[in-house]
Amino acid sequence: MILLFTILLVATSAIMILLVLLHKGRGGGLSDMFGGGVSSSLGGSSVAERNLDRFTIGTGIIWFACIIALGLLKAYQGN
Repeated sequence: MILLFTILLVATSAIMILLVLLHKGRGGGLSDMFGGGVSSSLGGSSVAERNLDRFTIGTGIIWFACIIALGLLKAYQGN
């Protein structure tokens, strides 16, 4: 069971990295400091951006659940 959650944690971690990197920059962050602040906002997010947000949040919830499950399994395994 621990192996299953560990594999799921590694997979969701990699997916989270990719999903966060796919997001469009909003400006005002670290990228602006190095000259990446040229962007035009059209006043709303596209359908693709909203779906990307949903996938990122869903993956984050699965990632968080894996962390909690592994912590609980490790705590009960010690007894």
